[in-house]
Amino acid sequence: MGEPGDDELMKAVSAGDQVAFSHLVKRHLPILHRYLTHLAGSAADGDELSQEAFLRVWQSADKFRPGKARFITWLHRIAHNLYIDEIRRNRPDNLPLDPEAVDESPGPEQQMQLGQESRLLQQALAELPEAQRSALLLCQVQGFSNQEAAAIMDTGVRALESLLARGRRGLRQRLARSVPSTVKKAGQQ
Repeated sequence: MGEPGDDELMKAVSAGDQVAFSHLVKRHLPILHRYLTHLAGSAADGDELSQEAFLRVWQSADKFRPGKARFITWLHRIAHNLYIDEIRRNRPDNLPLDPEAVDESPGPEQQMQLGQESRLLQQALAELPEAQRSALLLCQVQGFSNQEAAAIMDTGVRALESLLARGRRGLRQRLARSVPSTVKKAGQQ
């Protein structure tokens, strides 16, 4: 017999089953942590927000409604709201953290692959307004459909599509400005 699905696990979690909860955490923590680390700008903030999100899952398990939303969508909605609350509490200027502060501790092979293009992309992404950055991360990195991402962000699908279009345009503009200066710097060395 295969592993239980998220809906089945959540039913058990709502009854206080800690083993079912640990299965959910093990299954979904890596992808949630990656999203929150990119969104918040640091692995430490990603850790803290991920822990708080799963604490909320445990505390609010009885509020999950299978069929209304997938568990992963519901989990990301909780995490997204925690991030927005964190911005409002600690960053009144709504600026993201320094993109250079992101530490996902890649292995040696991955470190070799990380180059200037990756840093430029991270920096350009960090410079986008929060809503555009969230929309891009949810759809392009996390793989959510536009409908699911709109539900997570508590917005309409058309509004999300507009955020995606503006975010992509903003990334292209920022990257286009960065590339000539990078090429120029490389030529001077």
